[in-house]
Amino acid sequence: MSKKLGLALGGGGARGVVHVGFLKALEEEGIIPACVSGTSMGAIVGGCYCSGMSVDVIRDTLLKLKTSDIIDVGVPFTRLSILRSNKLQKLLIKHIGDVRFEDLNIPFSCTAVDLLSEQLYVFKNGSVAKGVQASSAIPAVFKPIEHEGMLLVDGGVLCRVPVRQVKELGADVVVAIDAIKNTGEPVEKITSIPSMLMRVFDTIDNKNVNADRSAPDYPCDLLLEPELKGISQFAVKNLDKIYEEGYALGKDNMQKIKELIAD
Repeated sequence: MSKKLGLALGGGGARGVVHVGFLKALEEEGIIPACVSGTSMGAIVGGCYCSGMSVDVIRDTLLKLKTSDIIDVGVPFTRLSILRSNKLQKLLIKHIGDVRFEDLNIPFSCTAVDLLSEQLYVFKNGSVAKGVQASSAIPAVFKPIEHEGMLLVDGGVLCRVPVRQVKELGADVVVAIDAIKNTGEPVEKITSIPSMLMRVFDTIDNKNVNADRSAPDYPCDLLLEPELKGISQFAVKNLDKIYEEGYALGKDNMQKIKELIAD
């Protein structure tokens, strides 16, 4: 019996489609992860996959996405966000259904951040769709999700790649995919206040991620960072190219993965 493979699927907006290509490469080799944890777009892909959607259906659904499928065009600002999450929620429920974490064939968790306690919250029970929605609620863009007295936003605020969380699900071997490499524009090319704010957030995020990875107990056996140069995480385009990059990433690292999970 091979060791239990756990996948930590990180955030990354549109770049997170890389996870789907990676899963397809695993599928072709007959490798099914024993557990998955996801953050933001990684939570969307992981939640759909662990809920029983085939990789091909996930791919076809994402590659056909338009901006209007996700955001409520013409809906006024809310008190806490530029956009409402209504359309996103409906999209998730349509594809994930009303399945609960406890009923999944592949154990799954996803991360969110409680703005009230300033703590990371890990969804491991209850509605998968709600957990995924909270995990992907980009601060100030989508309305925070209220849950059990918490006000939850995107897990990437504190946990871009949920390596420790998938280890807690019982993984013997943890393979992590971080889709955010090479996202920052050179400072001199930043031309707007929103771009500058995102650059500041990325700087803080990278510092936190690097600190976590340097910890002696960081439980990651293989960290994969696809290049994806020149591809924005905020634009719903080039998704087919991102998928192919993920597929190639899986194929290029398949031997390493097989060696890691072999007894």
